Amino acid sequence: MKKAEVKFENITKKFNETVAVDNVSCSFEAGTLTTLLGPSGCGKTTSLRIIAGLERATEGKILVDNEDVTLLPATDRDVSMVFQSYALFPHMSVIENVSYGLKMINVNKEEYIEKALETLKLVNLEGYEKRMPSELSGGQQQRVAVARAIVLKPKVLLFDEPLSNLDAKLRRQVREDIREIQQKLGVTTIYVTHDQEEALAISDKVIVMNKAVIAQEGSPKDLYNFPKNKFVANFIGDANVVKAEIINKQSNIYELKLAEIKVKIESDNDFNKTVSVALRPEKIKIDRVDNKNCIHATVNNASFVGSSYQYILNSEMGKLYVIANETNDVFEVGEKVFLSLNEKDIRVLKD
Repeated sequence: MKKAEVKFENITKKFNETVAVDNVSCSFEAGTLTTLLGPSGCGKTTSLRIIAGLERATEGKILVDNEDVTLLPATDRDVSMVFQSYALFPHMSVIENVSYGLKMINVNKEEYIEKALETLKLVNLEGYEKRMPSELSGGQQQRVAVARAIVLKPKVLLFDEPLSNLDAKLRRQVREDIREIQQKLGVTTIYVTHDQEEALAISDKVIVMNKAVIAQEGSPKDLYNFPKNKFVANFIGDANVVKAEIINKQSNIYELKLAEIKVKIESDNDFNKTVSVALRPEKIKIDRVDNKNCIHATVNNASFVGSSYQYILNSEMGKLYVIANETNDVFEVGEKVFLSLNEKDIRVLKD
């Protein structure tokens, strides 16, 4: 399978007066799986359609393998797309669906049947070639759609919300299948979803979009552990975004006051006197003992969710959401508790 880098250079897409993608520049590295993640209307699907050639950019350039494809029709881009609806031909068998693209480019019958059978084996659908789409489960239909896309050996493989029609357990299985196939083939893959767990689970890189621009990009771990702004902190996982006051600064070390406690953090950024801070719920330690430098809180709500307890606490900073793995010795509603933080887990946000 060919590997190709895809680049956006100052891409803008307008629909009349509506700006769907606003001066976006980014790269999708060859052989990797990059996810475009964001809420509805953020510009992620429009970006995908621009790469596919299904929409034309209003401004800017798209490069595939260093070739400017901005004005090329979809059929000349060497890009394959898997749609949200699968878009299988209901009157064709599985093998007819998979081999359809090869047939259209005049590959001889013996060769396209052979290639289609090889591809069905790759997506674990060996023996299903004679079935009709209506005889398959949702997950199997999705794999037929993937097979139809990869049998053409495209430079770039695109997925538009491919799991949204599947139930939760099947989603997990099919996303693992997609990741495994992508790694086997080493094909450059661009994947669109609004599901942050899905994005974190399968991606080499995630590009978070909001309001037609990139909010932040990076590896799944970096985005989760080092969000730069409130939107990313809240969209990737859960975060308590609270206010803190800067009471001292020496070189790049800031001393912050968070409710009753003082903490020191290191940062090369310049901040105002009051800043927003993100605290991940699983990084806050909840205890009955008042160790020094603790935040005092009261349990407002406690929920058992199987592997953990989730608490809503009242504190001087407002309501805090805390996750504790201890499920036997639990804190009761109304109980006074003490919260401690590791300074390394505190993230000061740019907004």
